[in-house]
Amino acid sequence: MPVRKSSDPKPQISEVTPPAAIAGGELQIRGKGFAKAAHPRVTIGEMGAPIIIGSDALVIARVPEGATAGQLVVQSGQHSSDSWACDIGVQVADSLHPVANPAVDAFGNLYATYSGSRGQKTPVAVFKVDLNFNVKPFINDLMNATGLIFDSQGVLYISSRYDGFVYQATPTGNMSVFVEGMGVASGLAFDDEHNLYVGDRSGTIFKVGPNRQIFVFATLEPSIAAYHLAFGPDGYLYVTGPTTSSYDAVYRISHAGMVEVFYRGLGRPQGMAFDEEGRLYVAASISGRKGVVRIDPARRAELFLSGPGIVGLAFTPSRAMVVATTNALFRVDVGIKGFPLTR
Repeated sequence: MPVRKSSDPKPQISEVTPPAAIAGGELQIRGKGFAKAAHPRVTIGEMGAPIIIGSDALVIARVPEGATAGQLVVQSGQHSSDSWACDIGVQVADSLHPVANPAVDAFGNLYATYSGSRGQKTPVAVFKVDLNFNVKPFINDLMNATGLIFDSQGVLYISSRYDGFVYQATPTGNMSVFVEGMGVASGLAFDDEHNLYVGDRSGTIFKVGPNRQIFVFATLEPSIAAYHLAFGPDGYLYVTGPTTSSYDAVYRISHAGMVEVFYRGLGRPQGMAFDEEGRLYVAASISGRKGVVRIDPARRAELFLSGPGIVGLAFTPSRAMVVATTNALFRVDVGIKGFPLTR
């Protein structure tokens, strides 16, 4: 590739971080020649992106509503940079109220809650979003639906932070009580032996056997919001529970219930998911930047996706990422394209 002379007025992009974003997220664009002739302008596809910071070597642009995955271009006066491919999440559902990870069934259908405020009875507790992104009520008669997870048989488990129950729902939406007495029940996770783990906001992680026997598995400090759980490929249970600190941790718990810090330095960490390469993704902020943080097995952390109000995430069977905000679901097809989950 030919090297451009420094006198070339064409802006040159050298890096865009993070590699993915949703509407409202901020992209940091580094390079040169962004403000030689005039204030820089950024477009994502056909849409203009508001500039937060603009200088000759750094531009921070906010992803506008309605933007989709496409080409990012920096313009300075009459000159435009070469385009840079960026992964922008597409909104697939709104008017929701998730407070944790969405759930994905074996076919790729998405499930998310309308949780409501504590003690609020909402008309619909859990919505189903099919492969054509049609949003339909799935569970109605449940107060403060919180955590969602499928077992290996395709049964959906739903925690309620209102009554401390964990419910089961069949694929047709028939619901029954699985266990009760889980405190302020929030995050859910299954291990390889089909034990269900339930996070109680007051600081207890319960273990529920297939026979519905309940044990106290581990204890942590209380959370101001909820506990979020995910099993890693190493067999440890990973836990987040945001506190009043701006320097919160991701914990992991051994089979014996021993708690240790896996990574510290996140702001308000919430929902989590692992990719096929064992990397952990956490809805959180890092160094003041909000979105989804990726932590590799060597415990190196970086902002993977930028966006406001993110509470959880999940991967589909096609390896796309689904991101839940406080009122919507977004699909980011990074996995389908093999970038950047495979690099």
